[in-house]
Amino acid sequence: MYKKFDPYDVIISPVSTEKAVRLINEENKLTFYVNLRANKQEIKRAVEEILEVKVDKVWTLITPDGRKKAYVKLKPKYKASDVAPKLGILV
Repeated sequence: MYKKFDPYDVIISPVSTEKAVRLINEENKLTFYVNLRANKQEIKRAVEEILEVKVDKVWTLITPDGRKKAYVKLKPKYKASDVAPKLGILV
């Protein structure tokens, strides 16, 4: 039987690279390392529950070092630049 993830088991950590910060400012996207077994719907649900925002779209990829990265675009009503300080990305 398929086991659903707890939201805090889906999101491993936020990414705070130069590219991630640029995506926050220019494209209203947040970047996270996520559980390898989590799917896009679980990632969307976890971000919405943890950060209390609405997600527009989720993109995922597996990095060369074997970690799963998720790019999460927020709905226009929510600003990634307002959420990022809560994650410790921007001050």
